Amino acid sequence: MTVHRTPTGSLVIHSARIIDRGEIVEDGWVRIENGLVAARGTGTSWTPADEVVDAKEVTGADAVLTPGFVDIHGHGGAGAAFDDGIDAIRTGRALHRAHGTTRAVVSLVTASVDDLARSVSMIADLTETDADILGSHLEGPFLDPGHHGAHEPTLLREPSSADVARLLEAGRGTVRQITIAPELSGGIDAVRQIVAAGSAAAVGHTNADAATARAAFEAGASILTHAFNAMPGIHHRSPGPVLTAAADHRVVLEGIADNVHLDPAVIRLLFDSAPGRVALITDAMAAAGSADGHYDLGAVSVTVENGIARADDTGSIAGSTLTQDVALLRAVQAGVALPEAVRALTETPARAIGVGEAFGSLQRGRCGDAVLLDAELRVVRVWVGERPTL
Repeated sequence: MTVHRTPTGSLVIHSARIIDRGEIVEDGWVRIENGLVAARGTGTSWTPADEVVDAKEVTGADAVLTPGFVDIHGHGGAGAAFDDGIDAIRTGRALHRAHGTTRAVVSLVTASVDDLARSVSMIADLTETDADILGSHLEGPFLDPGHHGAHEPTLLREPSSADVARLLEAGRGTVRQITIAPELSGGIDAVRQIVAAGSAAAVGHTNADAATARAAFEAGASILTHAFNAMPGIHHRSPGPVLTAAADHRVVLEGIADNVHLDPAVIRLLFDSAPGRVALITDAMAAAGSADGHYDLGAVSVTVENGIARADDTGSIAGSTLTQDVALLRAVQAGVALPEAVRALTETPARAIGVGEAFGSLQRGRCGDAVLLDAELRVVRVWVGERPTL
């Protein structure tokens, strides 16, 4: 897997099946100029460029070209946890970028409000120097203790207006989403406060019933954090948050397609229940791209065995070792149509955090992020374009 910065001049990638926005264009080409998509077409209608890449020559028959993948929920990789600072974030991002994730939100696990404020401030600084980082995601501390998963339960707290404001202000407009259990005291008010600040409120790590989840979505929550995981499941007399989210066309449902967090049949069910509204995330922790062994996920000690991460004290699944190219393959193997699986890695997650005008598509004017895959959906090349003004 080779990662390229798109050239200052022009780049043409041709003779590929372009999969973008739910559609397939056979024998397509894309022209990128100064890091932005400048034109698209089919056949040999492209004009010369500073660099020309024949997709079939590079990958063999049935080359696939997609927009760069966007991960809105991940915690690390290559042995590094995003909670551990700038060097760790860059190490983890390099691993995921090589697997097609050209842009990502940095997810933080539960910590003290003081520590989280420092972290989101640091990530805000990082967005100014590292264009592939889109901001932060606070997965805690406003979570249900009964569904804490791999979050340290002693650090969980109810969402006060002051705490929410402090975290949002520390991020200086770069906190992209905050996961919250809306049934907590002050939860619905916190959803309104998060949305009013321009961030996405996500329902997750929650004991919410359908009515409470519906109230959160009416208040502006627009994401369901890793659907089915750390929340009530579907019961025939108690549909819970998953079906409530699937029935609400304003809500994007995150899914972890690793065949561990979700059975393949449930991956397919997720796409069938919420067409065009699934975001395939990694929820990856430090062990992604690394060996089995012991790792720290925030304040929680984790053991990874056979690629499955579990908290040492509770046995809860503790994130994944997934990369987004594998998520694409797992979704297709589960029966999801390739264009819809690609949409869930590109257009949908970008839209969910408010950056859909810049990323997640190979339409003219969008960022020139692109992923070239072979017929087996293995990443062969990755291009990272310039960052348009958000």
